[in-house]
Amino acid sequence: MDYVKPAAVAQAMIDTAEAKLALTPRDLLLRGILSGALLGISTSLAFTAAITTGQGIVGAIIFPFGIATIVLLGLELVTGSFGLVPLPWVEGRASLREVGANIAWVFAGNLVGSVVYGFLLALVLTNMWTTPPAGLAQRIAQIAEAKTTGYAAMGGTGLAVVFVKAVLCNWMVCLSAVLAMTSTSSIGKIVACWLPIFVFFAQGFEHAVVNMFVIPAGMMMGAGVTLADWWLWNQIPVTLGNIVGGFVFSGLAIYLTYRPKQTVGGETVAAAVVAE
Repeated sequence: MDYVKPAAVAQAMIDTAEAKLALTPRDLLLRGILSGALLGISTSLAFTAAITTGQGIVGAIIFPFGIATIVLLGLELVTGSFGLVPLPWVEGRASLREVGANIAWVFAGNLVGSVVYGFLLALVLTNMWTTPPAGLAQRIAQIAEAKTTGYAAMGGTGLAVVFVKAVLCNWMVCLSAVLAMTSTSSIGKIVACWLPIFVFFAQGFEHAVVNMFVIPAGMMMGAGVTLADWWLWNQIPVTLGNIVGGFVFSGLAIYLTYRPKQTVGGETVAAAVVAE
């Protein structure tokens, strides 16, 4: 059977996290850049589908392409790292400094990849800034404003709303990464990780890496957004919310209920297996 039981998934979560912590800054940066660009590509594709069909749900169905590709290639997405990478620290096998450094490198890579793709897309959609933004370009600019000045207009309430949306978003994104571990086949991994990603995108939740593409790309295509608007009203609160949603509601929660332990014979198994 292709299905991997939750107890084994919990161990796989820890093994994956330790493998991530063992990567060099060069690999973290390169894999992060690729992930940022891929997520930007899937976002612009989803927006294109929604505009073409007039149905936002179509875009949500298409969007998980990026996450599925990242999962299959073993690339680095900081929102997934929020849920997995701290687990070795919870077990006492890694320091907070190691966890923080790993996440920082991936965050930087995701940011570079997202902005570079946004620049290239803006160049194409505006014919090297010789054509006024229209269609997809105009839509991206509108979304960039809604994600920043839209929240700013609500003041403190806007910050609370964007934070909660980010928590809900990364609960689903990290759940997607975990669900992909329940299968050993490519098609199984794709289907498993597709479902939660569809849920977050369809409901308009806030994802830090998606916003690393959408907001700067929108700024390049005429959005009335400043760097301060981007970081203060979206990127910082969204990143913090993603940390809470990914680590607390997915990584830590699943780890705690299925956490591995040592049997008398020395084999690593999960508490849930013993209970069964």
